[in-house]
Amino acid sequence: MPMFRLILSSLLALAWTASAVAENWPHWRGPTMNGVSTEKDLPTEWSSTKNVAWKVALPGPAGASPVVWNDRVFVTSVDGDKLVLICISTRGKKLWEATVGKGNSRARGDEGNSASPSPTTDGKYVYAMFGSGDVGCYDFEGKKIWNFNLQDRFGRFQIQFGMSSSPVLWKDRLLLQLIHGVWGRGPELAMIAALDKKTGKTLWQKKRLTKAEAENRHSYASPIMYTVGKVDQFITHGADYTIAYDPQTGGEIWRMGGMNPYEGRGYHNTLRFVASPAANEGLVVIPTAKRYPVFAVRPTFKGELDKQKEAVAWTYPRNTPDVPSPLIKDGLVYLCRENGNLMCLDAKDGKLIYEKMTRRDRHRASPVYADGKIFTTSRRGWITVTKAGREFKVLAENSMGDDISASLAISNGTIYIRSFGALWAIRGR
Repeated sequence: MPMFRLILSSLLALAWTASAVAENWPHWRGPTMNGVSTEKDLPTEWSSTKNVAWKVALPGPAGASPVVWNDRVFVTSVDGDKLVLICISTRGKKLWEATVGKGNSRARGDEGNSASPSPTTDGKYVYAMFGSGDVGCYDFEGKKIWNFNLQDRFGRFQIQFGMSSSPVLWKDRLLLQLIHGVWGRGPELAMIAALDKKTGKTLWQKKRLTKAEAENRHSYASPIMYTVGKVDQFITHGADYTIAYDPQTGGEIWRMGGMNPYEGRGYHNTLRFVASPAANEGLVVIPTAKRYPVFAVRPTFKGELDKQKEAVAWTYPRNTPDVPSPLIKDGLVYLCRENGNLMCLDAKDGKLIYEKMTRRDRHRASPVYADGKIFTTSRRGWITVTKAGREFKVLAENSMGDDISASLAISNGTIYIRSFGALWAIRGR
């Protein structure tokens, strides 16, 4: 009997250790929304057959990234005219599919559709939003808790290529960034809002006022959460400004302007933001668009950061990523340009350490860090694995044989890849 108890205790300890090491991936760009994973022993090399644990066909293409909680993977997709949320087990079995809305809309040919925002989960419920404005909450068995269309509540979206920002979960609420508006000098339509995650009721909504004009009123970036000391900041990006809010009240904490100034070289009427900010190691790195600058700010400051010299850590004057979001890790900032060039900057002063070519192709997915490696994903389905650090070294180039615009998800020793045709699980063991 004592031996049985000893064995049982050992097994329980092993199980606890495994669960402690395993990391859920509940949001777009991971648990801290910055593209950094703590997972180890991940495969470096794979293909559409090598190191593939399983592959599940999806009903249509999309740019939404998968999210993972324990033994469940969630992904949104289009299925003809339907907008669907799909649950797949980590063993590769499709468990259920829920129709959240209808009315898929394509954006710029092959560049996107209504399944561009990524879902998010708190481990009990999963929340899905689509470019159509359809948003819903479902339990892990696929039961609908609530569902409605944001345009019915907050007004018609006026955005050229569709609403693509992913929602953010924070404590008891689902936070939304809805940055859109009419061209020219019409009324301000951009807003942020907080929904009660249990009921979908509006807890607060605030206008997001800026001086943006023309196409710049349309943002395709996603917001992030970042904790500064003990203060949580809901960081939004678009309409010429990055603005941080108190997620409890919607009150403004700081804003960063000067990214598309009226003075100097003149105002750029089509500088709409697509790449999202990244926050890590006490720094918020802010991309712009169309080879304009990249800014790094200190979120400990309040008010108008561009008017406070100490609040802006540095500015890199050119070659911002146009779609992929920055990555900050171990004192380095990685920027994946739209052409596949990977840039590495010193996080202290923004000085360029290297700019090297990975796969020469369009890059839409954001880079991910894990296990001392940087994973960058090209539109034609090539995933380049490079060594993290000041020395550029390609470790592997892996082809999935299918188009990809979604960012990778990493959980429990598995790399999840959402291609246009399937969800893949890549494991090295």
